[in-house]
Amino acid sequence: MAEAFRYSAILLCVVLVLLIGCSEQLQSSQGETLLRIQRLLNYPSSLSSWNSSIDFCNSEPNASVTVVCYEKSITQLHIVGNKGTPRLPGDFSIDSFVTTLVGLPSLKVLTLVALGLWGPLPGKIARLSSLEILNVSSNFLYEAIPRELSSLSSIQSLGLDDNMFAGEVPNWIGSLQVLSVLSLRKNMLNGSLPDSLSNLENLRVLALSHNYFQGEVPDLGSLRNLQVLDLEDNAFGPQFPRLGNKLVSLVLSKNKFRDGLPAGVTSYYQLQRLDLSNNTFVGPFPQSLLSLPSVTYLNIAHNKFTGMLSENQSCSADLEFVDLSTNLLTGRMPKLSSARLQEKGLQKKRKPSRTIIAISVVGGIVGGAALVGLIYLAVIKVKSGKTIQKSTTRVIAENASIGYPSKLLSDARYISQTMKLGALGLPAYRTFSLEELEEATNNFNTSAFMGDRSQGKIYRGGLRMVPLSSSDA
Repeated sequence: MAEAFRYSAILLCVVLVLLIGCSEQLQSSQGETLLRIQRLLNYPSSLSSWNSSIDFCNSEPNASVTVVCYEKSITQLHIVGNKGTPRLPGDFSIDSFVTTLVGLPSLKVLTLVALGLWGPLPGKIARLSSLEILNVSSNFLYEAIPRELSSLSSIQSLGLDDNMFAGEVPNWIGSLQVLSVLSLRKNMLNGSLPDSLSNLENLRVLALSHNYFQGEVPDLGSLRNLQVLDLEDNAFGPQFPRLGNKLVSLVLSKNKFRDGLPAGVTSYYQLQRLDLSNNTFVGPFPQSLLSLPSVTYLNIAHNKFTGMLSENQSCSADLEFVDLSTNLLTGRMPKLSSARLQEKGLQKKRKPSRTIIAISVVGGIVGGAALVGLIYLAVIKVKSGKTIQKSTTRVIAENASIGYPSKLLSDARYISQTMKLGALGLPAYRTFSLEELEEATNNFNTSAFMGDRSQGKIYRGGLRMVPLSSSDA
């Protein structure tokens, strides 16, 4: 009996030794894989602490390198180089590099950022079948996104930003059912987006800015979890995309959107950032966007939005930046409660003027008619016949008739006597010389003085006029 117990004890010890040996061998194998990765990356400074004696699983993580283990297997590998890292030498092989990576079969998170990797991304990277997060941003990877990635059924975040990937977003992307982050910024991708994107029910971030996409955005209204949509600097349009109402950030700037905004955009109550700038959106600007409860950034500059702003319009207390410039808006900017707002108004900042700035006067009024309109004037000149220098001041007519597009008035540098506006449905008009203005105001007599404005002094006057001839129109 004692003999049998002794043999059992010896057998147990042998089994334990074998198990420990296998565990150490596995750890040693993965350690050798990491050292090979170090060599293939040309010994970057961020990996200078790696050597054959280091315990990778217990090494201190930092912003550049992190290794995470679970039960003696490496499950996370983060290597981040310096911004602007050049591409690796010509003898670098992306195929050999990925083959080496496959030697870490338990990887769930792989981050390889700004390391100078170059070449087509090999499809064999999909052999890391447990991957949940893959980030290879800021490298020199090119050609198409490999189809083999479609087999990564557990992938939740795919980051391929700032590379040279080309071609279209593949239709199989919609098969990645648990994908929550898809970021393809700053590549050379083109074509239209696949309708299969609407299948990604778990998608929270879709970032496609700075590519060459075009056409309509697929219907994303079914993506109830979508919080960030960044389509900046492409050729999407013309229709505003159909979206859910849980967005936190929506960036559509520098595209070809030209239709009006849907009514639902005012119900984005979680929206913090909205950038619609540099498109050709038309139609009324919904002022209620200024009062969305969470909004902090609003930019609609360089569009064709219309409407009259009211300075009494309430604004969100968190609103920090607003740019409504270069549109067809009239009125005054609402008062913003945030002290940090960097505010841009409807027109550019005005420069001091040394010339006469006048609103147009409808022609066709026969002699004896009074010049009722305001004559904007800033005269800093001795009345000695000196030539009046031209001004770069923009014409601003805050009290212009509704029939006059505010963009026409705000962008006009000079009121030209030969300008013809019949095509716009506007009445003909003409400008007046200094001598005519002196006559109308009795040499700018103080009795005709009405007050000062930011553009200069304002005078009231009357002038005998004749109808505009066809040559003047």
